Amino acid sequence: MLSESQLFDPLDPETALRQLPSRPAVFALYGENESAEPYIGVTPDLRRRLERLLRPAKGQTKRLQLVSRVRRIAWQVTGSEFESLLVQFALLEAHYGAKALERMKLRSSSFVRFHGSNQFPRLTVTNRPSQKESQWAFGPFPSRAAAERYEEEMLKLFLLRRCEENLDPHPSHPGCVYSEMKMCLAPCYQGCSDARYADEAEAVRSFLATRGESRLAQIRTQRDEASEQLEFEAAAALHAQFQKVEAVRALAPELVRPLSELRACLLQASAHPDEVAVFVYEDGQWRGPAAFSTLGMRIQNEQSGSSSLFAQPMAIQPVPEAERAIPTKASARPRSDILETRLEAALESLSTQRPQPSNTIRQGHLALLARWYYRPQQKRIGEIFFPDPQQNESPTKWPLKTLLRGIGRVAGSTIQTTA
Repeated sequence: MLSESQLFDPLDPETALRQLPSRPAVFALYGENESAEPYIGVTPDLRRRLERLLRPAKGQTKRLQLVSRVRRIAWQVTGSEFESLLVQFALLEAHYGAKALERMKLRSSSFVRFHGSNQFPRLTVTNRPSQKESQWAFGPFPSRAAAERYEEEMLKLFLLRRCEENLDPHPSHPGCVYSEMKMCLAPCYQGCSDARYADEAEAVRSFLATRGESRLAQIRTQRDEASEQLEFEAAAALHAQFQKVEAVRALAPELVRPLSELRACLLQASAHPDEVAVFVYEDGQWRGPAAFSTLGMRIQNEQSGSSSLFAQPMAIQPVPEAERAIPTKASARPRSDILETRLEAALESLSTQRPQPSNTIRQGHLALLARWYYRPQQKRIGEIFFPDPQQNESPTKWPLKTLLRGIGRVAGSTIQTTA
């Protein structure tokens, strides 16, 4: 699974250690029995780490010594911490199965679940969303407390039921405190028609799916109409309601989406110079990295302010004379489209059909996504992007120009780090 391998002789460890790169990597140490569980680790400096583990110690020491047990070293150089964690998880999952989650301390993500299959839908918070109803699981949230707060504040905007029982509506039902406070349509004692409750449930589902945009658009239209008709008191009330919905919307980060529609593109530094690693999260698993070459690309200058010279990444590599003489489909494209074509090819290489991942892989890859996204901003290395919702003809299309600007920033930060 790892790309590089080196035999190790316990009697001559220096020969093998000298051939190891001093670079970030994921490694595995194998003994005489290759089928036995290896020692797996992640390190920012492979040679230094293995020198500590495999070089014979002088005198007594409490340091872990594996020199007498190891017969082979396997490793893979990585360009970022995220790539290291992804490779480490794949290696652990192959050897330990579901225990890989525990070994890497990957916790299940929290979701707000809309019980759409119930005759009278309601909301709950869950850490184990069903794949069969993934279109009704909205998340992931940074914690269960965050998901519960979002659910609670959102329900204040609607009249959806909060009870957990399977209802059998009848006029003799005693109801609950929420029906007494007019915070529920009270379907339990037939306080509303089934059609009215279905409309309210659909409004809640639409609010979750659009992170409040559906409700904001409705209130915005009503507020503008009231203003045009000079009904200022009604417009002020609608504006206050608009602000309340915006406050609830702010509780759901941009990552929160229906689980079935959760797609993301993550840009990271590459292990190879003049490249940026592109990862895509789709169908419940990470794909990549795909290498995007930055050769011939004008890297964005962060110090240039709003100068149009660096506003967009540009392809500055000249077109070969052979391509000018014989116009082809690729060479006939404007130079501004060269980078977009290159990026489309990288993304297309990650969009191939793959077997459905196991539950362990789904849970692990989702946890890695949430762990990276919800870490403090100053520690969140790399950039993430989501499909462009404005593309009506193709709602899953990636915003190529925005991605290219992100690639320029990632490449620029890599250059500054290595300088």
